[in-house]
Amino acid sequence: MTGVFESPKSRINAAMVSQFVNKPVCFVGRVEKVHPTGKSFTLSDGEGKMISVELNEPLDEELSGIVEVIGMVSNKGTVMATTYSVFRDEKGIQFDLELYNEALKVLHDFPQHYPFGSSSG
Repeated sequence: MTGVFESPKSRINAAMVSQFVNKPVCFVGRVEKVHPTGKSFTLSDGEGKMISVELNEPLDEELSGIVEVIGMVSNKGTVMATTYSVFRDEKGIQFDLELYNEALKVLHDFPQHYPFGSSSG
């Protein structure tokens, strides 16, 4: 099986999770809650829908703001994270999660123009 880093990753929002079970994905969302163990956290997408993320190792830093997670979607609809990146605000400019969500919809509505997904057509 090809690893998450070697495979094409579809960018998804929470509404798309069920379509990508056992597939590598990239999810960008706002940190809503971190489990006390640090081994999972909850993100909200640009529509305010929630998704759970599970980690192999506990967090070694405080997590807040916008985070990009790369991982595989489990049968439970949880993203099993391989890695994550925190988006830092640049000079007071905040990441527009709602606009990002709209861009995702365009990518998925017109895959013939944006062939970035994991389909092998």
